[in-house]
Amino acid sequence: MEITYTHAHSQRVLRQRNLLVIVSVILGVLSGILLLVTATRDREVVLQPILTRPLAVNSAGVSREYLELITRDTAVLTLDRSPSNLEYWMKSVLEITAPSAQGKIRGDLMKIVNEQRGSSIAQFFTIQTMEIDPKNLWSTVTGDLHTIVGNKVVSNERRTFRFDWQYSGLSLKLVGFGMMQTGKEKDQ
Repeated sequence: MEITYTHAHSQRVLRQRNLLVIVSVILGVLSGILLLVTATRDREVVLQPILTRPLAVNSAGVSREYLELITRDTAVLTLDRSPSNLEYWMKSVLEITAPSAQGKIRGDLMKIVNEQRGSSIAQFFTIQTMEIDPKNLWSTVTGDLHTIVGNKVVSNERRTFRFDWQYSGLSLKLVGFGMMQTGKEKDQ
């Protein structure tokens, strides 16, 4: 009688073990499928800027509208500065810069900070036109760069600036920017 009881108990334990292995395999396969679907699926984040319509960013690429808004804000951030906001200005520009470009851009910004610190020179930029290329991730802004010394506007020049971008995941980062030389400026 003990042998039949032991055999029945062993069979019950064996069925439980086999059922546990089958459930584990099914859950593992299901987890693998879910991970595969999650990894290959386009991601999208809906942004709510102060606009009349929502703006979406997805992993497929940068939309024209998003690149335009980022360029507009970056142009204002990079080109509006005064001696009283130089530290904030540099920190803010570096926060939107791609890690691979931070060393070069930090060096360029430090030159500007060292030249402008302690002076009474300020500048601001008014955008007139913008050109956007979401496929190649660059944008240009043309407008008037106003330079102020003390309380007097000493210069008001039409300038074009180019911004180069890097898109990784759902993050758009600045990799370079600078003033473009037009034919008239190259001649001088």
